Amino acid sequence: MKRLAAAVGVIGLTFIFAAPAVANTLVATSPIAAATLKVAPSAVTITVEITPMDMGNEITVTDPSGRRVDDGTLTVAGNDLIVGMKQITEAGKYKVSYNIISELDNPLSGSFTFNFSTPTISIPEEVIPSTPAKVSGSDFGTNLFVIGLLVTSLIVLIGLALYARKIFRER
Repeated sequence: MKRLAAAVGVIGLTFIFAAPAVANTLVATSPIAAATLKVAPSAVTITVEITPMDMGNEITVTDPSGRRVDDGTLTVAGNDLIVGMKQITEAGKYKVSYNIISELDNPLSGSFTFNFSTPTISIPEEVIPSTPAKVSGSDFGTNLFVIGLLVTSLIVLIGLALYARKIFRER
């Protein structure tokens, strides 16, 4: 009976003091996995659940042709790992591969991709100044019409003046 109680006690203590199984997981990425970007990122950030170690972590970013485009500077800030980027200009799918080590867990390895779409730059067409089209036709008719209006208005003015003179004399 004592042996059974001792065995149960040892098994019970094993379950009480056993560390819970923890697994490091990816919480967030910037840029977001599978996102299409119009502006080139200056850095790639990976956020994990368990704080990573300061040393031994690795993040690489490759362009569509497989060339490395990260600048190799990896910073650990809390649960964030940040790798700087070189200036990217080539459109296509970029791959981010990571291997993250924390004290309490196995290394977290994996990859994700994001798309970069170069912004379209529209070049305005060359503006060619144009001269207004010359109206074809004779200006003689227009000139004659204007002269006729002036003569008519002069006649009306003289007529009004004579009428006003007549009205003032009668008073």
